[in-house]
Amino acid sequence: MSLINQTSRSKASSKPSSRRAETSRVYAHPLPIIFPEPTYKFLGLSLTRPFNPHCTALFDPLTRSAWVSNSGDATLLWQRGFFGKGDLSRSEPSWLARQINARKMKGKGLTSEEITAKRRAERKQFKLDRAKAIAAAAAEAETAFNEQGRVIAPGIAPDGTRIIPSAATWKPTSTSVPSEQLPPDVAPDEEEEIEPIQDLEHLQLSLQEAFFLVWALDCLTILHPETNVSFTLAEIWNAFQNAHIPSSVPQPHAPSPPRFDNPFLVSYIAYHHYRSLGWVVKSGIKFCVDYLLYKRGPVFQHAEFAIVVIPVYEDPEDQANSPFKLQNAEPFTWSWLSTINRVNSQVQKTLVLSYITIPAESRVSPKVLSSPACFAHYSVREVVLRRFIPARMRD
Repeated sequence: MSLINQTSRSKASSKPSSRRAETSRVYAHPLPIIFPEPTYKFLGLSLTRPFNPHCTALFDPLTRSAWVSNSGDATLLWQRGFFGKGDLSRSEPSWLARQINARKMKGKGLTSEEITAKRRAERKQFKLDRAKAIAAAAAEAETAFNEQGRVIAPGIAPDGTRIIPSAATWKPTSTSVPSEQLPPDVAPDEEEEIEPIQDLEHLQLSLQEAFFLVWALDCLTILHPETNVSFTLAEIWNAFQNAHIPSSVPQPHAPSPPRFDNPFLVSYIAYHHYRSLGWVVKSGIKFCVDYLLYKRGPVFQHAEFAIVVIPVYEDPEDQANSPFKLQNAEPFTWSWLSTINRVNSQVQKTLVLSYITIPAESRVSPKVLSSPACFAHYSVREVVLRRFIPARMRD
C-alpha cells in the first residue's frame, strides 16, 4: 500500500498537470496540416479535405536559410511541428514576448528562455551560498579545536540539523524591490502607457526544413530575395542546390551541373527520412552532431537520439572528381568518434551513425537530378553506437 496520501498528491500535482495539459493543447498538431474529423464518407473513404495553411518565407542564399517574417506564420510553423528557430531566441521565437514581459508585465509571465536564465541564476546563487556555509563551518570547527581542544562535526548544528544547505532544502531569496523604496508619485498597481513594440524577430528555416514544407507538405511559398516573386518548385530545387556551390556571392539562378553529392541533397535525405518516420528533427550543432531527434518536440522532453550524417560514395571515382568536400566523407579517427559519443552519452542521448549512400553517376543518369524523383536512388543505413559505462552497465 502506498504511504503517500492521495489527496495531497493530487493537490501537489494539479499545477504541473494543468501546465502539461496546456502545453499538449497548444502543440497538439505534429504538422501544419490538420486533418479534421470526417463528416462525409463514401465507400469507407472520407470526403473531408484537410486544412492546409500557406505560409510565406523569403529565401536568403547567403545564410542558406528561409526567413518567415509574418508572426502568425512563424507561430503556426513552430507550434505545429517545431519548424525553424527564432533569430533572436534560442529556439522558440519569443523575443517579442520577452520584451513585453520586461516592460509591461514586470516579470510575472516568464518565457521559456527567462525561466532557463532564472534557473541558472538560482543554481549559481546556491553554489555561492553553499561555499560560504562550508567555509564558515570549517572556520568554526578550526576555532573550536584551537581554543577548546575539541573536535566538532563541521556543518552540524547542536540540535543535529545541517547548517550547509543542500539542493533539496535551499530556497532562493526574493530580490523584489520593497514598496517603501518606490517613488512616492508612482502607485504600485498603476499602469503606464507603453509604446507598441515592433517585432524585429523572424523565424529562420533551414533549407531542409523549407523544402520539406514546400515539397512534402505544400504549405510554404518561397519568395525571391530581390524581386519578392514566388519561386516555382523547379526554381526552388535549383536555388537550394546552387546555394551550396562554392562561390563568393551565391546566385539563386546561377547554372550549375547537377551532382548526386550536392550537400543539400545529402542532408535533406537524412532530414526527410527521419521526418517521415514521425520524429521532430532539429539541428544538433550544440552537441557536435548534424541532427537531434525528438519524439514529440523540445517543449515535451529532451532529444533521444543524436544523428551524425556520413555520406558514402557508391563509386569512389565520383568522390575523387567531386567539387564538394562533404563532411565526414573521409574516414574519421577513433578519438573523434569517442569524443562525440562521450559528449552525447553525458546528456543521455544515443549516438546514431546515419550512412547516406550516394548513387554512382555511371549507374544512374544525372538527368534524374532535375526533380526530387532522384531521392529514390539514395539509401539510408543506421548504426547505433553506445558508450560502455561500467557503473551503469554492470548487469
